[in-house]
Amino acid sequence: MNILLVDDEAELTDPLRQVLSKEGYQVDVADRGIVGQALALTKDYDLLILDWMMPQVSGLEICRELRRQGKTTPILFLTAKDTIDDRVLGLDAGADDYLVKPFELRELLARARALLRRSPNLENPPQAQRLQVADLEFDPENQIAYRQYRSIELSEKESKLLAYFMQNSGQLLSHEQIHEYLWGDRPQPSSNVLAALVRLLRRKIEQKGEVPLIQTVYGRGYRFGNSE
Repeated sequence: MNILLVDDEAELTDPLRQVLSKEGYQVDVADRGIVGQALALTKDYDLLILDWMMPQVSGLEICRELRRQGKTTPILFLTAKDTIDDRVLGLDAGADDYLVKPFELRELLARARALLRRSPNLENPPQAQRLQVADLEFDPENQIAYRQYRSIELSEKESKLLAYFMQNSGQLLSHEQIHEYLWGDRPQPSSNVLAALVRLLRRKIEQKGEVPLIQTVYGRGYRFGNSE
């Protein structure tokens, strides 16, 4: 997976490049917008991470030019702009997601993984691999989980939620992140629907005597994994 990081703050790009590289990504870094735009237009990347505010050529301008030329590479904005008008402006320009500075690296990694799954360069995505957290194993392709020698059949939505939890084990996933992952651009249901879905999943994968895996972080979201 190839990622282009365009930001003029070396104190941010250096540690971010190291973290992304440790995750197995190939990372190119540009500290000027004009250089980043040239790279984005001439090389094939799976994800672009752009700083909004840069001299000469901003991340917003890079995004607009890429979309004008028909490039559909996922774009994640890093920005200090956090008003509704700014968010609308960025999304209208063609951005796929944004993070407001300062942010936690683990959240950036989670959003990067989500965007990379949408990359147009994945013409032949690999077959879904089995996932495992603690003593729970999950076969996404067949929508079956296994725990304590029992098989657990899951609905499509339950399977998608469980896969998302397991792929981001140990991380706090906000209600908004989960809604976006499950329902995308479609009209999102009320928060009660997500809570009900989590309850159904809990009943299936957490029976009496088994260690709870879905942790509720009240008012914020959920964290998956053995808390002990």
